[in-house]
Amino acid sequence: MQSSKHFRLDDFIAGWIGGASSVVVGHPLDTVKTRLQAGRGYKNTLHCILTIYRKETAMGFFKGMSFPLASITVYNSVVFGFFSNIQRALNKYRHGDERHRCSMLDLTLASMLTGLVSVGLGAPVDLVKIRLQMQTQMVLAENLHLAGNLSSGTNIPLRSIDIPSQRLYRGPVHCISSILQTEGLQGLYRGAGAMVLRDVPGYTLYFIPYAIFCDLLTPDTSSNPHPCSIWLAGGLAGSISWVTATPADVVKSRMQADAQLQRKYKGILHCVLHSYKTEGAQVFFRGVSVNAIRGFPMSSTMFLTYELSLQFFKSL
Repeated sequence: MQSSKHFRLDDFIAGWIGGASSVVVGHPLDTVKTRLQAGRGYKNTLHCILTIYRKETAMGFFKGMSFPLASITVYNSVVFGFFSNIQRALNKYRHGDERHRCSMLDLTLASMLTGLVSVGLGAPVDLVKIRLQMQTQMVLAENLHLAGNLSSGTNIPLRSIDIPSQRLYRGPVHCISSILQTEGLQGLYRGAGAMVLRDVPGYTLYFIPYAIFCDLLTPDTSSNPHPCSIWLAGGLAGSISWVTATPADVVKSRMQADAQLQRKYKGILHCVLHSYKTEGAQVFFRGVSVNAIRGFPMSSTMFLTYELSLQFFKSL
């Protein structure tokens, strides 16, 4: 499973397996989170869940899952593979032994670099996923500038004009090609700046809590952590990471859902200011409860399948 003395391929394969399992577990709540953050008309998390179920049945929660299943598995493979290999490279460079126990400084540096690298692959993946998840949303009057075309005496609620036939994308491939045609390559990286602000601190607060919780739950440092310890540490780390990343995640989701119909946000700062002026500070914590709940099963599944896969590869 090794391609060179220091570079290990099994971390990438284990990350791929972990990513696939986490997508299946977490996608329904990810759809709810995206609708809450970038959509309109939902009073709270429960109302959002019930609305999706009533209008779209249970399949509504799995909108756009085929693309994440194919792509996020590769994304997690890169994230976990890069993180593990950069740790070994740092240990080799700083201590002369890649098996040396990582210091907190090395762990922080490896996490931040992983967050930065992840955006290159993760930004287009997230953008396509969000555009597909948002397809069933009502076409907002303010986005189509319908307000100026309607008489002032109308009783039509502008925010609930529903155009069911408005389906921009037939699927992931069509979505990517449409974005490239209308917005160019930079269109696939819309919201990437906000994603950097989310993922650099986000991965730091993902890998470090995981390492700390694993140490606390495994007093004997010579043995591998118990699967239950891995599951609990991974889940807690995921919840912490997602809760703290929610404000940047809201901005990222809004910018990525902001399609070409009528561009609302000029950039990150404009999105922040516009969202704050129109909806108040609480808008940046929209979906925080979903993130906290969703972060636990997704991350516990991710870390558990990753660690168990690594142990399996080492036993071969």
